[in-house]
Amino acid sequence: MKRLLAALLAAPLAAAVLTAAPASAADPDLTIKAVQIDRTAVAVAGLNTVPVTITVTGSITGGDPSRTTTPLYADLKRSGAVPANINWVVSDPLAMIAGNETDAVWRGKVNVPSTANGTLKITGLNIGTYNPASGTNTPATPVDGPAIQVTGVHQPQFGSISTPSIAKAGTAVTIRWQVMDSETRRPYGTKLRVIVADDNGCVERVGTAGTVLTDVNGVIMNKTISDDAIHCLLVPGSQAPIGGLTILLRHPGVVTAVPSKTSAPVGTIVPVNGVVKVAPLYCPVNLQRLYGATAWRTVGTVKTDSRKRYTLKAQPAYKGKIPYRVQFPTCSNYVTAVSPTFWITGT
Repeated sequence: MKRLLAALLAAPLAAAVLTAAPASAADPDLTIKAVQIDRTAVAVAGLNTVPVTITVTGSITGGDPSRTTTPLYADLKRSGAVPANINWVVSDPLAMIAGNETDAVWRGKVNVPSTANGTLKITGLNIGTYNPASGTNTPATPVDGPAIQVTGVHQPQFGSISTPSIAKAGTAVTIRWQVMDSETRRPYGTKLRVIVADDNGCVERVGTAGTVLTDVNGVIMNKTISDDAIHCLLVPGSQAPIGGLTILLRHPGVVTAVPSKTSAPVGTIVPVNGVVKVAPLYCPVNLQRLYGATAWRTVGTVKTDSRKRYTLKAQPAYKGKIPYRVQFPTCSNYVTAVSPTFWITGT
């Protein structure tokens, strides 16, 4: 077995061997000695991928002895050139091909997509197979691994149009998704396999399960109910998706405003209370006063509290009837709204 291991390590590779960083306390069972790749540069077009072989030497110690036959998978982080749709890539399972728990060799591939355009560096190794839904694969053992220079051309560009564009929660919405070539600004001209999902289905995808076909223009229609969940179109990869778009559906904001007094001496502070009936917590609200016939100007700003309530302070500047309103500016996926106009008379 030692001779087999020595022969594997001596085999010529296109990439330099880079020694991995020591295993972290987060995953004490895995120690990485070295990481190799068989090429340091790839060119990838469109929705294709190019395989790069990864070879890892190291050991798994402690725990259940059966884990010594468990595969690894690699995390690769992207940086550098633009455009790009993703910042990380996950390898296929790296199977143990030689050795034992104290001196092992794992080998497998990473399918590099065009969306990884730039520098793709191996930064972590995990015991097991990629399964984002389980939560059992993190944190990874960090490594200072080799890098792949990726030239991605004709990368996919994603778009979405929701109809209606602003919808109350619980009402029907249709989302038109489209995938196009980012360089030609035209469809790829063939039906594409994609995943249309929402909520956990957007962040727990592995492989191609659940794919559907677009039309030849890269378009697919999705009927859904307006809510606060994320909605997504993903291009599947052999492990993690290789690109996609995530959106939040937009809802109308609703804000109320009631002054504590309808008249007060000039210069007196008059509390204005209200509630933002929908939207996240701690969103800003603006007290606005009418100047002239049409110019609403902000004269005070606060954030809502944990109950979505607020108190603003009006201060009549002159004698007479002064128009006020409260504006809720767009916050997250809730769009700008204003309260009915109210008046405070300065006396």
